[in-house]
Amino acid sequence: MTTFFSAFSAKKIWIADLLLLLVAAVWGTSYGVAKQALVFYPVLGFVALRFSMTFLLLLPSLRRLAQPQGRAALYAGLPLGLILLAIFVCETFGLAQTKASNAAFLISLFVVFTPFVEWLVMARRPSGSAFLMAFVSLFGTWLLTYGGSSSFNLGDGLMLAAALLRAFMVCMTKRLTFNKDMSTLALTAVQSGVVGLGCFLIAGLFMQSGLPPLPSAAGFWIGTFYLVLFCTIFAFFAQNYGVRQGNPTRVSLLMGSEPLFGALFVSLWLGEQLSLLSWIGGGLIVAATLWATLPHSIFFARLAK
Repeated sequence: MTTFFSAFSAKKIWIADLLLLLVAAVWGTSYGVAKQALVFYPVLGFVALRFSMTFLLLLPSLRRLAQPQGRAALYAGLPLGLILLAIFVCETFGLAQTKASNAAFLISLFVVFTPFVEWLVMARRPSGSAFLMAFVSLFGTWLLTYGGSSSFNLGDGLMLAAALLRAFMVCMTKRLTFNKDMSTLALTAVQSGVVGLGCFLIAGLFMQSGLPPLPSAAGFWIGTFYLVLFCTIFAFFAQNYGVRQGNPTRVSLLMGSEPLFGALFVSLWLGEQLSLLSWIGGGLIVAATLWATLPHSIFFARLAK
């Protein structure tokens, strides 16, 4: 019986790992798609529309709010939704002011931040190899921004803030859902509702003329539905599921291939050209995110302690 449960648990972890890699792939494409959508509609309105549509599609899952599973999802989803709101405001405003390829690379720094945030939030000290990963990734970021432009602009800074918030989000998801029986779909629905409503409120407070009418361009709606179905519903469900099966650092490492998919997508789809230094910097970031998944990283971590 013990062997059966061990095999079942290992299978759940394998499924979670596969889902997280798929999340990295679809999120890697999201920067190019979102950048095109922002040509048609303001940032806050676009994020509000994306997450309100997600909330409406997941609304049936909230019928369990009267049950313990639903209430647990509500209590965890409200604070996590506020963190997610901050992430997407930073990401989407940052994306509007920097290249999509830069955004995809810079956001990957959440992989480096996660062990340190996990240490702060969950009192788990990172291994010595985490410090090497941080150095390699930061050096890669310097090469990336130096190769892409002569200055570090506001968009790049917002993407770095989003990366730090992502690390905090993963750790808080683990902390708020650990050993709790709750519906992952309901958790995703509550988070989406908070983000959608939050963006509408922010737009109402800071946009004097309000949001413009929704665009009629087919390209805008195709991109929006893609982001809702794959980059929001699937991605956040898979991320919530993956965090509940593993630890935050492992989750962030598995999703560290996101910038690779992002760079390939924007190069092929948007035609953005990356300099040699940018490619080297991006390669260093990807190498750092994958380092801990290699077998020799365990040996290296022991030497580094």
